[in-house]
Amino acid sequence: MPTSVTGTSEYAVTRTAQRGFSFLELLVVVAIIGLLAAAVSWSMGALGNDRELADEATRLRGVLTLLHEESLMQGRDYAVMFTQTGYRFYVYDYQQLVWVEPQADELLAQHALKPQLLISLLLDGRPVQLDNDFESRDVDTPEPQIMLLASGEVTPFAIEVARDGVDGHFELTAQLDGKLTVTEEDFD
Repeated sequence: MPTSVTGTSEYAVTRTAQRGFSFLELLVVVAIIGLLAAAVSWSMGALGNDRELADEATRLRGVLTLLHEESLMQGRDYAVMFTQTGYRFYVYDYQQLVWVEPQADELLAQHALKPQLLISLLLDGRPVQLDNDFESRDVDTPEPQIMLLASGEVTPFAIEVARDGVDGHFELTAQLDGKLTVTEEDFD
């Protein structure tokens, strides 16, 4: 075995250089990559679409679809009144000729949005001025903005569900025939 001037074998030097990474070094690299991947996915969630907004838009779409079908099957007229922070459902009472709140129906109970979420309503492409909440409005004689009629017609509308201070929002649109669509707008 040849030995160099320093007294070490060339074979020992090349074998040590070819040995590779230790298991501990590989674990550290994998942990760092995992942390970076978690940070990237968290930031994409924070900067991308908002889960609470999507949930609210999907919930409203589901309830309105159900009410549209129920109005057709039962021959009842339903309506919705919106504020910036929630919405309330009504049924038309043909005996009293007024809109009344449904009794003992949890699905149609007044719904308040989570904090910092806001609703805006567009009818015929024009914004509707909504009250801040139901407490600031006298609702003795409610005047709902959207109606789901027993004839199958629905007031055409566009509702934007947004977070205060964020550009992105979800838009729920309805056509006259009751077809509802949810789209994601202005999220980067």
